[in-house]
Amino acid sequence: MAAQTPLAGPTREHLDWPFFDASHRALAEKLDAHAASGALSGIDHEDTDRACRALVRSLGDAGLLDAATGAGGTVPIDSRAVCLTRETLAWHDGLADFAFAMQGLGTGAIGLSGSETLRRAVLPKARSGEWISAFALSEQEAGSDVAAMACAARRDGDHYVLDGEKTWISNGGIADVYTVFARTGEAPGTRGISAFVVYADDPGFSIAERIDVIAPHPLATIRFEACHIPADRLLGAPGEGFKIAMRTLDIFRASVAAAALGFARRAMDQALSHARSRPMFGATLSDLQLTQAAFGDMAAGIDAAALLTYRAAWRRDVQGLPTTKEAAMAKMTATETAQAVIDRAVQMFGGRGVRRGEIVESLYREIRALRIYEGATEVQKLIIARELLKAAPPEKTHA
Repeated sequence: MAAQTPLAGPTREHLDWPFFDASHRALAEKLDAHAASGALSGIDHEDTDRACRALVRSLGDAGLLDAATGAGGTVPIDSRAVCLTRETLAWHDGLADFAFAMQGLGTGAIGLSGSETLRRAVLPKARSGEWISAFALSEQEAGSDVAAMACAARRDGDHYVLDGEKTWISNGGIADVYTVFARTGEAPGTRGISAFVVYADDPGFSIAERIDVIAPHPLATIRFEACHIPADRLLGAPGEGFKIAMRTLDIFRASVAAAALGFARRAMDQALSHARSRPMFGATLSDLQLTQAAFGDMAAGIDAAALLTYRAAWRRDVQGLPTTKEAAMAKMTATETAQAVIDRAVQMFGGRGVRRGEIVESLYREIRALRIYEGATEVQKLIIARELLKAAPPEKTHA
């Protein structure tokens, strides 16, 4: 493996922005202390199942899963805390960010709509890192088009019976608890979908296939074959599953932008360090105007994305307002900006940039999925436009 340039940690300059308060600055100190302990170094990316289990437990032991789970369901989830944690963890290691994020996404619907019994059964174990969680919405023919969902659940006495498959399920194969969305048929399209809690040891549940991707993490297709689950594991009311899914995604979509920020900041930090030390034409790479222009673009893009990201989180936390449009703007801008920043960093490294084991090479693989999951960039554009059109008054016509 190529030698890496040691860096102290991510910038904290933006914590002076008015979006943050003392609790977020204390969280940043806690995150930095956790990283300094060595918990985020030496992560085995060849055995991602084992690494994720260890990361979830480590984050739980450090009390860092409180942000993702709302302290085990005892307090509302603070979006700024989730974003700050994801940005920090992503700067250090993409798998650490993944492990944290999925504990929140996988249990978010339970915190929002689960019964008190379900909340007590699941959330404390997710908070401690004892249990790993997953969010099962996507299907082979139902990704962005959720209305095309085919996985179905039917009521049978005091149980529901699930049949069908879900795919691209993060933590599939290692999760203890899954939030699953299935068609129950109360109405056409998205109005006939319900949400359920399924445990990994429920009869009729199985792992159909493990999926390998360019930035390895636990991912699978899961299968339900006459999977009986108690009716009291329904989240919310029948037919409310789509609303529950969207409410959950609205909480965590801005945090995808934050993870992209972490990747982008790390790439720029690596590029700055490299450019200052790389001899080039009798000077250094950083002395070249083309290099300086690139850094200008990178820095401005990162700050713009950060402002959109924390604006969306602040609007939800402090103003208590819907953030569908704002989170979509943040997610789209941050992921596309990070892709461009990382690509430029790879270019600055030249041949080293595509060598396996280099930080920028890893970041290049990590960022690509963020432009797709939790709503691809193209979908975010449609969401933004839809929200604008809903808010705009119709133009009056004149004879």
